[in-house]
Amino acid sequence: MRLFPVLAVLCALSQPLAAQEMTALARVDGGPSKISDGWFGRATLELHLSQGVPFRVFLLEEPARLVVDFREADWTGITTADLLPEPGRVTGLRFGPFQPGWSRLVADLAEPMLPDEIGMPVDKASGKATLEISLKSVSPEAFAAAAGAPVDPSWTMALAAAPVPPPPPGSDRFRVVLDPGHGGIDPGAEAGGLTEKDLMLSFALALRDTLMRDGIDVVLTRDTDVFVALETRVAMAHRAEADLFISLHADILRQGGAKGATVYTLSDEASDTATEHLAARHNRSDIIAGADLTGSDDQVAGILLDLARQETEPRSGAAAKALVAGMNAAGGPMNRQPLRNAGFSVLKSADIPSVLIEIGFLSSERDLDNLRDPIWRAVMVTAIADSIVAWRDEDAALKPLIRQ
Repeated sequence: MRLFPVLAVLCALSQPLAAQEMTALARVDGGPSKISDGWFGRATLELHLSQGVPFRVFLLEEPARLVVDFREADWTGITTADLLPEPGRVTGLRFGPFQPGWSRLVADLAEPMLPDEIGMPVDKASGKATLEISLKSVSPEAFAAAAGAPVDPSWTMALAAAPVPPPPPGSDRFRVVLDPGHGGIDPGAEAGGLTEKDLMLSFALALRDTLMRDGIDVVLTRDTDVFVALETRVAMAHRAEADLFISLHADILRQGGAKGATVYTLSDEASDTATEHLAARHNRSDIIAGADLTGSDDQVAGILLDLARQETEPRSGAAAKALVAGMNAAGGPMNRQPLRNAGFSVLKSADIPSVLIEIGFLSSERDLDNLRDPIWRAVMVTAIADSIVAWRDEDAALKPLIRQ
């Protein structure tokens, strides 16, 4: 895939800025910053920053998106409505931390559009800068020719997830990978001033500490507010040689009046319509964060599903049942159908028992109150940790009976 020509200019322009080695966060000024439509199929993005920063711009298709990566910025107090009061040729906007040291802005486009003017003029006196991008409507063919994530080793290394050290040779310690859902530019569900990404990170850190006190090795797919691609989360579990993978969530689901803790395992067919909608939301996380999914291979995904059924489905199911039993014994509250299944991307590891826990739903006032309550969270953390230990011991006892 090819990038539009102006990107080469951007990379060249970013070098002097990078050489300045600025370490302070660039603050975003929401007052003058804006996205607006112009005449004759045009749109303009202006982002006012407290200092100039290195940046790059590229396009992604299916759906059409403009992506801007730049040195990490302080977005405190900035909302989507500040920058995009009314949807127009830009229909949606997301921004925030992407990886350590870097931020990302993703703009959803109503129609194929290419940047024809890009710049970041810096005021010599104050050091303040304005990122300016002018877009114009083009044909779908022109957009497709320009779209695609750039291949740049320096950026790839900067944006890559932190490596996971493999266990020491000969180590037989039980290892769990905890996956706090969402993160960075992808906040997940939001309600009552809380975000799913922050709640699940806090919960995962507490669960990690509890499990480690039980002598269990724990790896987190993220331990800060950064974005981690779905594929990377699964890859981290493989690199860690995990014995169990648990993805933690607290979503919003209007269908069926969802409430109460629910544990999901992998299936190519959802157990119900509400779960199908939930899986679709989860699997769009990479699109939300501006990932390029054009290289995904459905055939490979199908093979992974088949392998999961043959080798790990019974073990994943047993882990899910142990978790439901433990959480229910601790008082839950549990969903009326606490065991469900669907095609969640993060559960597609072929050789690692994997489950996804919706600890509660932010769309339920009861669940929201529980998730706010530190005592309830502590009880639930202990219940999940005890359930993991119980499943580990049961799984070890059954291991000789499992087909290798």
